[in-house]
Amino acid sequence: MMKILVVEDEKKVAGFIKRGLEEEKFEVEVAYDGEDGFQKAAEGSYSLVVLDVMLPKKDGLSIVKDLRSKKVLTPVLMLTAKDTVEDIVAGLNSGSDDYLAKPFAFAELLARVRALLRRSEQERGAEIRFADLRLDPVTHKVWRKDKEIDLTAKEYSLLEFFMRNPNQVLTRTTIAENVWDYIFDSFTNIIDVYVNYLRKKIDRDADKKLIHTVRGVGYILKEED
Repeated sequence: MMKILVVEDEKKVAGFIKRGLEEEKFEVEVAYDGEDGFQKAAEGSYSLVVLDVMLPKKDGLSIVKDLRSKKVLTPVLMLTAKDTVEDIVAGLNSGSDDYLAKPFAFAELLARVRALLRRSEQERGAEIRFADLRLDPVTHKVWRKDKEIDLTAKEYSLLEFFMRNPNQVLTRTTIAENVWDYIFDSFTNIIDVYVNYLRKKIDRDADKKLIHTVRGVGYILKEED
């Protein structure tokens, strides 16, 4: 049975999530403040953490940053009442894997949970290579030539999707559906933001650029002609 940690200070919301996930045959633990949530997440063996942003004692963004600094790679689904592009980017940049705005339907939460768990299972595999890029799905490390590149969780997921689909034009919709599990057009601005982040880290100091824009369509990972 997969074990999920829910860190949510609103007890009614926490109870609603816990009951729903338990009905879906998950084992669920709950923490009601940030310090307790961080300790549980850092010490426990969870398949996923569902984490509110606004928490007493320690906020959700700080929790994720500290977990990632300790090399705790457990997938994190962040919950928040804020849903601007800037808020979403801040949450993802902290190291969370996905983002769900309140209020939400349980069916949407469950879909996000299952998608993150499925992706986590798929990431366990052999090293992926393209040109002079190397990506290790087990440790989440990335290298260009022999230089290790520090990526956030979402930058890593985006690069992995590119590297699993090289030399193919990927539309913004395709990227949104596969990397973020979103299907609405308004999310594409965030995709452009993250592709730019990734370019700065992957291509800026390299002789050959690998991430290319296909104007009006999307992006492609390919070696320059």
